[in-house]
Amino acid sequence: MKAQILEKIKELEKLFNDLRKVIDESLLKEKINSIQNEMARENFWEDQKTANKKIKELKRAKSLLEPFNEIKRGLEDNKEFVNLVSEDDIQFLTQIEKELTSLLKKAKNLKLEVLLDGEYDQNNAILSINSGAGGIDACDWAQILLRMYTRWAEDKNYEVKTLDILYEPEAGIKNAVLYIKGLYAYGFLKSETGVHRLVRISPFDANKRRHTSFASVEVIPEVEKDIDIQIREEDLKIETFRSSGPGGQHVNVTDSAVRITHIPTQITVTCQNERSQYQNKQMALKILKAKLFELEQKKIKEKIESIKPQKMKIEWGSQIRSYILHPYTLVKDHRTNFETPKVEEVLDGKIDDFIEAYLLKSKSA
Repeated sequence: MKAQILEKIKELEKLFNDLRKVIDESLLKEKINSIQNEMARENFWEDQKTANKKIKELKRAKSLLEPFNEIKRGLEDNKEFVNLVSEDDIQFLTQIEKELTSLLKKAKNLKLEVLLDGEYDQNNAILSINSGAGGIDACDWAQILLRMYTRWAEDKNYEVKTLDILYEPEAGIKNAVLYIKGLYAYGFLKSETGVHRLVRISPFDANKRRHTSFASVEVIPEVEKDIDIQIREEDLKIETFRSSGPGGQHVNVTDSAVRITHIPTQITVTCQNERSQYQNKQMALKILKAKLFELEQKKIKEKIESIKPQKMKIEWGSQIRSYILHPYTLVKDHRTNFETPKVEEVLDGKIDDFIEAYLLKSKSA
């Protein structure tokens, strides 16, 4: 039993060290003291808006500092207790294990709260995949990524819906759009935006040569209905067409697929997998609204740059992550330097370690 407790202490230490990277204890204390001093002034409530903002900041700082200190004290105390207690003292060991379990849960929840505190992190996600340089291998790679993200979402019990997909006749897909519904779907998946590179022996090369192929991933949050994004009917070009598929009896043979082009920005969205033309149109409009909202956010954050930032080419030098299957096995994220040789597991949807490494680096930067 003592060995199990030591393992839990080791796990808690790792979590606490991660928290120390993103929570500045002294800064939070300073902030709490500063706001409390402001609240003691007679004129604090004269400006109601500013006062409410300060109260919100105070609550946020306390909600981070208090559990952080509780985890810190609990870790220190239990490390000391476990060294003093004997293996035979089952009652005391059981009590320590129970407290460590509670502290682990608190630490995990706090880590999630710190890493996913963006304004739209809790929202559903719209994930787009596009094949790039690499010909048929790139289309096959895009389909592998589609499966990877689908498996990841299903493991999290998220709802996954394919909104649009364009198949390559020979193999794979040219592009696809997924709607992923679940708490923090966007917060997790925002780390995946960028170019993904695959190196392998091509299954499409008769000479069994090594090929490099690329695909890009874009993730945007689903924006709420009350977001003020005005879409004028005259700015839209709406087309209907017959849904495409790999063939077979399940292919939709009616002209129910919808493509909408926003003329001022030339943003185009397509939806073809809903049951009716009306549903496809509504979902396409929802995606368009999200894309326009993202564009507005970029305009605010990047005033110096152009309204529509130039996208990286889906080729050499642009990749955020490399997946190498030959001559050795390795997946490496070039932003965080996190890597693993377990390529098959990663392609089967086990990408949480990459997501966490990205979120930790983003917060500690």
